[in-house]
Amino acid sequence: MTPELRHCFSITIQVDKPIIVSRSPQTGKRQLIPIIGGSVSGQLRGHVLPGGVDSQIIEPNGTCRLSARYALQVAEGTVYVENNGIRRVPAQYHDQLFADDMRFFSDIPPEAIYFRTVPTFEVDAPSLSWLTTSLFICAGGRTQDGVMLDFYKVG
Repeated sequence: MTPELRHCFSITIQVDKPIIVSRSPQTGKRQLIPIIGGSVSGQLRGHVLPGGVDSQIIEPNGTCRLSARYALQVAEGTVYVENNGIRRVPAQYHDQLFADDMRFFSDIPPEAIYFRTVPTFEVDAPSLSWLTTSLFICAGGRTQDGVMLDFYKVG
């Protein structure tokens, strides 16, 4: 059976300047990106709480392995999100991934960037338990000051 995907909500995340932890041609680039806010729309409505972080390892081949932890304040309560995934850009942009200036992302057509994640959730409110009893995937994209994530429930 082919699973169906149903869009449930979207999150726009605002980030601060990356903290470069390490950078080398052999091991790639490690960075921590502070999450400072954002908004939630769709089946959930609310905002992204400040204090989260997106931990990224950009491999020498240009593949970015990311692992983000952040919290949402929605009408029904608080949601803790752990979101792990992969982002790839076309080969001609790989060298720029290791620089400090990431503004080049706006030059890449959004459809040329592979950005997918698998989120898991922790909730206290019974009305939010549906987040913990199904699988979800995200399709992501860069924005001027962060990222946009569309969350899909796998049926």
